[in-house]
Amino acid sequence: MEVLMPEPQIYVERTLAIIKPDVINKEEEIEDLILRSGFHIIQKRKLQLSPEQCSNFYAEQFGKVFFPNLTAYMSSGPIVAIVLARNNAVSYWKELLGPSNSLRARITHPHSLRAFYGTDELRNGLHGSLSISSAEKEIRFIFPEAILEPVPTGQRARDYLNLYVKPTLLEGLTALCKEKPADPM
Repeated sequence: MEVLMPEPQIYVERTLAIIKPDVINKEEEIEDLILRSGFHIIQKRKLQLSPEQCSNFYAEQFGKVFFPNLTAYMSSGPIVAIVLARNNAVSYWKELLGPSNSLRARITHPHSLRAFYGTDELRNGLHGSLSISSAEKEIRFIFPEAILEPVPTGQRARDYLNLYVKPTLLEGLTALCKEKPADPM
């Protein structure tokens, strides 16, 4: 009887999550929910942004009515920035967050993180990147030392595995089987 194994998943998409100042005391609880939702935490950093840094981070929102309040709020205390990874990380994180307006989220997405942790449209508890490109930009902003190389996806990822990883594994496992050490470690 042949045992069918599921194809291994390659977690190549990353997104940025931010636990905002007003819910920082729920950091462990939120991290637990993140991990139970299938995400991997790649990097984590606790920091406090200055109003200028917040203005730069949210530069795309400049000129909107809520911009001054947003930068004041985001610089009002420490935040926890987390790089998350999983298949389709950006879309899954946005789905888990729910609508940006926490009051609306309580009605339309009552099990979302913003419905649970947010208080209104501005103080919605958590940040999520809107797209893969904005995630990369935001990760570079918060984690300037991070190396964000273009990671292959789909067929390119399978080709990379077949060309570089599988031959190395095969060679190593073959050598291990030939030696049959009493204690392979």
